[in-house]
Amino acid sequence: MTNPFYDPYRVLFEIYSKGARLKIALADIDLEPLTRARSVKIVYGVLENDAYLSYCIKNFTQKSPKLAVRILLKIALYELIFLKKPRYMVTDTAVDLCKRLGKTGVSGFLNAFLRAFDEEKIVLPSGIEGLAVKYGYPLFAIEKLIRQYGIERAEKIMAAKSSGVSVRFERGEAGYLTRPHLDTPFEKLYIFPNFVRDEGFFAGDYTFQSVGSVAICDAIEPCGHLFDACAAPGGKSVLLSKKCRRVTAQELYPHRAKLIESYKSRMNAQNIDVLVADSTKFQAEFENAFDGALCDVPCSGFGTVAENPDLLFHKTESSLNELKKTQRAILNNVSRYVKAGGAVTYSTCTYFEEENDGAVEEFLKTHENFKAEEISSPLAHEKTAFGLQFLPDTAFGAGYFVARMRRVK
Repeated sequence: MTNPFYDPYRVLFEIYSKGARLKIALADIDLEPLTRARSVKIVYGVLENDAYLSYCIKNFTQKSPKLAVRILLKIALYELIFLKKPRYMVTDTAVDLCKRLGKTGVSGFLNAFLRAFDEEKIVLPSGIEGLAVKYGYPLFAIEKLIRQYGIERAEKIMAAKSSGVSVRFERGEAGYLTRPHLDTPFEKLYIFPNFVRDEGFFAGDYTFQSVGSVAICDAIEPCGHLFDACAAPGGKSVLLSKKCRRVTAQELYPHRAKLIESYKSRMNAQNIDVLVADSTKFQAEFENAFDGALCDVPCSGFGTVAENPDLLFHKTESSLNELKKTQRAILNNVSRYVKAGGAVTYSTCTYFEEENDGAVEEFLKTHENFKAEEISSPLAHEKTAFGLQFLPDTAFGAGYFVARMRRVK
């Protein structure tokens, strides 16, 4: 099917109807190569503006259309509002696909809606309800952001977009740098507007790794034997295997441990041992066995919204509270694995204080044998009480936190 809305529709249908995650859906669906970049742009654009597009539909219909029609309307409205495409072209393309999908009966409604839609008649609610429509964030997250950063900075954080595809090279980068790209403050890490993997990926010449992930690894000192507590999919373990003599990469689920094995094999990182175990549970054989540890704990993930806009569909305040218990349990347990003189690095991909400095503060109050250390980073950041906070509006779209604690006795 050659309709340009078809591939975006297929991906979005998987996400909206089946709860598929964006990056998995993009990997699993065979998109037309010649139009892949455009299709991906539309998918991201629709998801980034999902709440606003839904609000537009609600304001121009008496009752909510069925899912397939809502998806077609969101694609069409994104093209009209954000890409400024001609109305006749957008309408004809959406109606054509509607008929091809066997939904001729609603094609008239679709046609009438798109010809009548007028964005100037859309009035956002006031206060944080309006921010929720504009940026798609749940109300509880907006309230947290405003309390922590103030309204002006909170809006900048929510409005931040991904800077592109972050690629870390092992070798051969010169051939790729003839393309448009952004330099980062890290060696061999560049950001491209789009980047389709080729044979160099499978040969281990490069990998896809976010600037925030690399910043966390940069904050970890070289050591003999490092314990990586929540290691999947393996990017940090692989990069840290260059700084440390050996890395033990642990993961809770077997299928995620296989991702580490695959990553390790592709990047030829032979000094990584992969284990399946629960990092909240004490393993006596690991006590005082490691020179350092990384606790890149499960978190709310809000710092990655620029890369994963569908994440906002799955977040609730209660789920965040459960995560806090897990974060603290992992940090408390893994700290027992580090020798005197070694360091535990704690990190998240979020910007909420309660998951970051809050967790470190609680840990230090109950672990007098650990002291927080001052660390630095070449990536734009804000210093917090115990670590560094990277924020999406200043750090290439990355919202990450990192802190390092030394075992002093």
